[in-house]
Amino acid sequence: ASEGKDGASAAENTPPRVPQGKQGERSSVFYSAGQFFFEYLVVVSLKKMPDGHYEPKITYQFPKRENLLKGQKEEEERLLQAIPLFCFPDGNNWAPITEFTSETFSFVLTNVDGSRKIGYCRRLLPSGRGVRLPEVFCIISCLGCFGLFSKILDEVEKRRQISMAVIYPFMQGLRESPFPAPGKTVTIKSFIPDSGTELIELTRPVDAHLEHVEFQALLQRLSPHLILHIFASAMLERRLIFLAEELSVLSQCIHAVAALLYPFTWAHTYIPVVPECLLDTVCCPTPFMVGIQMRHLERVLEQPMEEALIVDLCEGKIIRAVGDEEEILPGKLQNEMLISLNRHNNNNNVHTSEQVNALVSETFVHFFVRLVGHYGSHIKWGRSGSGSFQERAFCKAIASKSCRRLLKKFVKTNMFSLFIEEAEKSRIPQEGNG
Repeated sequence: ASEGKDGASAAENTPPRVPQGKQGERSSVFYSAGQFFFEYLVVVSLKKMPDGHYEPKITYQFPKRENLLKGQKEEEERLLQAIPLFCFPDGNNWAPITEFTSETFSFVLTNVDGSRKIGYCRRLLPSGRGVRLPEVFCIISCLGCFGLFSKILDEVEKRRQISMAVIYPFMQGLRESPFPAPGKTVTIKSFIPDSGTELIELTRPVDAHLEHVEFQALLQRLSPHLILHIFASAMLERRLIFLAEELSVLSQCIHAVAALLYPFTWAHTYIPVVPECLLDTVCCPTPFMVGIQMRHLERVLEQPMEEALIVDLCEGKIIRAVGDEEEILPGKLQNEMLISLNRHNNNNNVHTSEQVNALVSETFVHFFVRLVGHYGSHIKWGRSGSGSFQERAFCKAIASKSCRRLLKKFVKTNMFSLFIEEAEKSRIPQEGNG
């Protein structure tokens, strides 16, 4: 990679390749076409307890899973116990209401093997008169595609206002349809009383790694300067806490921050919306990226926390910093990224979220190309086909002192180690050599 005028070797114009293998397989589970859209649809309702407060409970599960092996059954029970907490992360401060603006958000559950499942949630107030309680429709899937599942939840909400019974044929039709490849469309037939048969088209974005992302949500709330401070902290695997009141804002912004790291993957604690009962997560000594509702700010600040970057998404400011955020990224690269992000912010010709996503992602991928794009030429291949990464030579190949200083820190992170481990296993034959 090069620092350009700061004097280094020639840069490649292609992004670092995402290796296959253990981590790659994890990613392919996330994005592969042809599998089920979802594992479950669950309905989480608020049930009144003997002491008068309300607790979230699963009141419906589709499909009901049978003939599971013991280990699968235990994992399913753990999953089903966790879901209500994340559907109502704001605790038990509920009472029957007459009006409620439905909201869409998501959460992530990490399995013991490191694989992740996503819960796509629509919290809504059922149609009716008088006071009533909101409920959450939650779709559990291992596929990361927020826009697509938001559209599915639109259909679920539309049917919920007619009758619960109209939802399940639609979800069954969805379950029987293959998940489309990037850029492709699948059409679901669905019958609605008094409306007849509807055709619902669900299209996947062309760029699979951006389909779970809404960078616009981040750009609307934070300045490009602040986004770069957050990116630099995430790159060095620090502790990051995001604050907002709306669950949708927290989940969208945290997914966007994690996506800035592509082609690397955040491999530590990752909770877009932390349930109230798990607020002590912020005491963890290990890296984390979490979202917390603003109402819990005082409780969070009272916790015996180690150094963390705390970001207020409502006011667009940092509440608490480590102090060196300005110096982490090399000055020249940081300025180039600022110019690029400001141009995207001010470009009135950019209309669609897909265009914004592509432009923002390009800025950060280009940064990684400049910093680590030369990694492939520093893997020494043995006769057996296994590779060995030459870390010292890799770092020394960068002429710019500021880039080399950052690189020496970045190579020690978990995300870089995982990336290189997979690269060492996945040699691609060079052109002309078969």
